[in-house]
Parts: sequence; C-alpha cells; structure tokens
Amino acid sequence: MPAAGAATPHPRLRLHRGFASHFLPQSRELVVYAPPGYDRQPERTYPVLYLHDGQNLFDGRTSFVPGHTWQVREHADAAIREGEVEPLVIVGIDHAGDRRLAEYTHEQDEQRVGGEAAAYGRMLTEELMPWIAARYRVRAERASTGLGGSSLGGLVSLNLGLRHPTLFGKLAVLSPSVWWNQKSILDYVDERAAEIGERPRLWLDVGDREGRQALRDTELLHQRLKANGWQPEETLHFERAAGGSHDELSWARRVRPLLRFLFPAGE
Repeated sequence: MPAAGAATPHPRLRLHRGFASHFLPQSRELVVYAPPGYDRQPERTYPVLYLHDGQNLFDGRTSFVPGHTWQVREHADAAIREGEVEPLVIVGIDHAGDRRLAEYTHEQDEQRVGGEAAAYGRMLTEELMPWIAARYRVRAERASTGLGGSSLGGLVSLNLGLRHPTLFGKLAVLSPSVWWNQKSILDYVDERAAEIGERPRLWLDVGDREGRQALRDTELLHQRLKANGWQPEETLHFERAAGGSHDELSWARRVRPLLRFLFPAGE
C-alpha cells in the first residue's frame, strides 16, 4: 500500500478507505479522479465513469504487476487538455481480492463457483453511486454515467450495464471474459436487448495477442451485439488492438481512445 503522506501519486486522485456495503461482506478502497480545473470551477458538474479493479488503474504501488497500471489519470488528463474528451470524474473501485471472481460473474459455473454480480451491482447502484453523488459534482442522468473494466471486469460491466439500462448509458468492455460459464453472456445479451429501449454506447475490444479463443469469443459478442441493435461507430465500437495482450499495459493504450468514443468533447 502507499506510504503515509503519499496515499495517491497525484493530488487530484482522492483516496477513500473502507467503503462498506450492506450487500457484500468486504469493504474496499476507492480512488476518485477529479479532472483538471475541478476545484477551480465549483459550479460545474461532470459526467462520471465507474471502473472495476481499482488497484490497477492509477498507482503502480497497488497494481497486480507492480509499476504496471492503466495510467488512467495521465491519459484522461491528456485527452481533456487536448479537447478530445469532456472533463469527467472517474471512480476506481477496488476488487475484493479472493472474492473478485465471485463478485464479477453473473451466474455460477458448472462447479457452482461465482455468481455474485447481482449483489455487487446493488452495492454499486444503491450505495456507491449515491455516495459519490453526495460528495462529487457528478451528473446523475444515464447519458452521463459510464461503467467499465477488463477481463472479468469487462464481463461484469456488460452484465450490469444491461441489468441497469436506465442508469448506465456508456459501457467500456475491454478483453471481456466471454468464456465464463459456456459463454452464457451471449444469451444474456439476447435476453436483455429484447427488454431494454435505448442501447448504451459501448466500447468493445480484444488484443490480437490474447489468443485465438479470446479473439473468437469477442468476435461472437461483437456479432451478437450488432444483431441486437447496436450500430457500429454510433452505439458500438469494436477494436482488435494491434499487439494487445491480456495485461494492464495493453489496456492502458486503450484508455484514451475509449474515452474519446464514450465521452467525446462537444456532445
């Protein structure tokens, strides 16, 4: 963990320890990114993006591979300062360690493992989002609210985004674990698409060095989304990331492009 007096690597990254939930057994830490100018413009409100696996987003001292992060602050700052992306608040939610798999999967597999995403979603939507809204100047409307993650975090982002379509209008689904429980997320897309109205804007990607199975699975998901009404480059961007593998440094290279697609300046 970061040493006392250096809780985060930047003053606009704000650490909140011990966020507890009535729905989950473990508390967790949050890191909130405030965009450039946030403190100088107290009347301004901002869109918000919630990201899973918060340990890997901002600080190399807490990341899965020490020193390797998504570099979210650096990429968001650059995109905002270049006028590519609307200034936004980004909330990193730490995973629960050994319980990460359980919380990030929407149903149990054949070995009866996992399946706690609904409870994790209640923590997110009923507790965390109101808590953030009470402390940061974020907009509550669907069009200004995003959810994202990679791997199992990508899987749970898609599941919860479709489970709560009136809350999330933007989804970042990086290298999703489509394989979970015999690719049941594909059927879930069919089920939910038939019940929801406006499609959330969705970034979907996979690295071309993640293996043939990951490439095939993500392409299946891409095709399933298009068959269910997502429109390429309007509500859906699909990318095979050249040279991308299944790791933080590869996902870091996609942060700025996904922010441009989901939170473009001027919209």
